[in-house]
Amino acid sequence: MNHSGHAGSGAGAAAVRAAFREAIGLLLPVACVACGEPDSALCPACVSRIGEPPVVPDIVDAFPVWAGAEYDGVVRRAILALKNDQRTDVAVALSHVFRRALDAALAELPQRVGTVTDLRLATLPSSRAAYRRRGYRPVDRVLRKGGLAAEHPLRLVRQPHDQVGLGRAGRQRNLGGSLLASERVAGGSFLVVDDVVTTGATLREARRALDSAGARTVGAVVIAATPLRILATRQPHSLPSDFLPGAD
Repeated sequence: MNHSGHAGSGAGAAAVRAAFREAIGLLLPVACVACGEPDSALCPACVSRIGEPPVVPDIVDAFPVWAGAEYDGVVRRAILALKNDQRTDVAVALSHVFRRALDAALAELPQRVGTVTDLRLATLPSSRAAYRRRGYRPVDRVLRKGGLAAEHPLRLVRQPHDQVGLGRAGRQRNLGGSLLASERVAGGSFLVVDDVVTTGATLREARRALDSAGARTVGAVVIAATPLRILATRQPHSLPSDFLPGAD
């Protein structure tokens, strides 16, 4: 009883802090997160530089992933600003990027996995530390700005180590068994939703947890895919000099 009360108080305090930070943000000058142009979260010129959506199919075991953009340039800076700098104003632009990936997924799913009825979106959980620091879940903000609702059927049962610097096998070992799905997913069909896909380890772990609880996980939709991920479906190209794979 006392434990749940403390948890509720913590969540309420985080919400208050988030609201305060957003209110302060409205009073401060706004600049484009990509180029610094004033009075815009993402200016029209930077939005025009967002490339065509890369489709990243079949990460493993015929598990298709649709990405709205490459995790580079404007999109990379917008996602990092949303996650690290309280720039929730970029969520509108990112919602359009996500939506084109979702639309592609909905159009292609019948050919890939057959007819899917009552498809649901499942987001990945934030760590407690990340939620306390931000006061919000970045992917949820993007979905809401796009008029979409997602479920939160997954929870962390083990805190993985930092993913930066880990390869595919290392990420898989690090994340294995870290998620548990609610029993309410049984019988449902899901698309896993995340911000960025790097190696696919987080998405695979989410699929494992959902399917173990009796769900049918038909694919994933992400805002962006890293250049390393896109190399699987494109001709090789050079990576940006400042590229560092983030958490999957």
